[in-house]
Amino acid sequence: MIELSYFAAAVLFILGLKRMSSPVTARGGIVWAGAGMVVATLVTFFHPGLSNFGLMILAMLIGGGAAWYTGKKVAMTDMPQMIAIYNGMGGGAAASIAAVELLKGHFDTGTFQTLAVAGALIGSVAFSGSMIAFAKLQGLIKRSILFPRQQLINLAVFAATLVFGLILIFSEAPAGFAIFMFFMLALLFGILMTLPIGGADMPVVISLYNALTGLAVAFEGFVLGNAAMIIAGTVVGAAGTLLTQLMAKAMNRPLTNVLFSGFGAQGGEAMEAVEGSMKEVGPMDAAAMMAYANKVVIVPGYGLAVAQAQHKVWEFVQLLEEKGVEVKFAIHPVAGRMPGHMNVLLAEAGVPYDKIYDLEEINNEFPQADVVLVIGANDVVNPAARNDPNSPIYGMPILNADKARNVIVVKRGKGTGFSGIENALFFLDNTRMLYGDGQAVASQLIAEVKQL
Repeated sequence: MIELSYFAAAVLFILGLKRMSSPVTARGGIVWAGAGMVVATLVTFFHPGLSNFGLMILAMLIGGGAAWYTGKKVAMTDMPQMIAIYNGMGGGAAASIAAVELLKGHFDTGTFQTLAVAGALIGSVAFSGSMIAFAKLQGLIKRSILFPRQQLINLAVFAATLVFGLILIFSEAPAGFAIFMFFMLALLFGILMTLPIGGADMPVVISLYNALTGLAVAFEGFVLGNAAMIIAGTVVGAAGTLLTQLMAKAMNRPLTNVLFSGFGAQGGEAMEAVEGSMKEVGPMDAAAMMAYANKVVIVPGYGLAVAQAQHKVWEFVQLLEEKGVEVKFAIHPVAGRMPGHMNVLLAEAGVPYDKIYDLEEINNEFPQADVVLVIGANDVVNPAARNDPNSPIYGMPILNADKARNVIVVKRGKGTGFSGIENALFFLDNTRMLYGDGQAVASQLIAEVKQL
């Protein structure tokens, strides 16, 4: 019964993940995967030789209650940090399992002992790194921390972690001090590795730690002989690895550059001076431009999430469509602070999936657009990535908003984006700046369109 239950859970995990590949079936996929987790959790109680059922039930009630409450209450703007902390908890759980097994010191083979140590290392790094990512996204850590010889210190900490890891692998009965030092150094390395990474790179970092968590769970599944952990961890690790590669590709930067360069933590403008000046437009003129246009493309970014403007924007889009305007949404792969952030926001507002297009699908349509409305996006529409070889983001695929006939940028102020790079789009002749909070501006646009 136990093995059949784990097999059923594994099938539900895989089918659930498959359904998550499309926005149309993603909700059902989450339910399927959740059902698989319920099966895997309940069947644990039937394992022979287990005790402490009271503590197990208490842990389930506390963890399940906390997850239910936060899942209901968390704002969509806080979704990235919730994902980060949940990723970290998975890695921490895998590391805790490894700690218990190492303290017991009874492994059937040296291979299992090696897997336990590897899972402990990966899980600990994922846990502490995810906690730092959470703190950055939550605003508890307001800047990236850089200091002299940082990478050399990180390398020394990692090397020391490996030394204690090897001690644990080759010890028949690992000493408590060695176990303690191994975990402390692994946790420290996760912290040090994440501190210099800026907010612009957080989608990649969150995806990477997700992959590490899955890998750690799979390793500990081998140690415990738990098929559900092996399969679920492998699926999550593989999916997270592929997603990390896609995120890095979308930024046209190798993963090593994301992790070790500190980019996104440092300010500075593009090497080529930006010529021209920002030209402002009022809500009335902006509304008229879009109401009498044939085609409007909307490019959302993290500012949309901060302003929680998705519902107002969708209401504005519906008014435009009533006037015969064709409206589409253009989503960059790394827009927001987590993979798929903008898709989640638009889905919450009820935007139909067939109106949402990714970069490859819509980039050729920008020259035919009468107006592009950029709301809270910055670096993903910066033409310096295409035109300035000296720019830090040069070569990153961007949405070709600058090729539209007119561009309206909704922005709270005149500051640079999260990467600290001045956006050349804002200074182009066909661009107008509409300053204000995203939700307030959307409300003004709605009011103006209704009066036309």
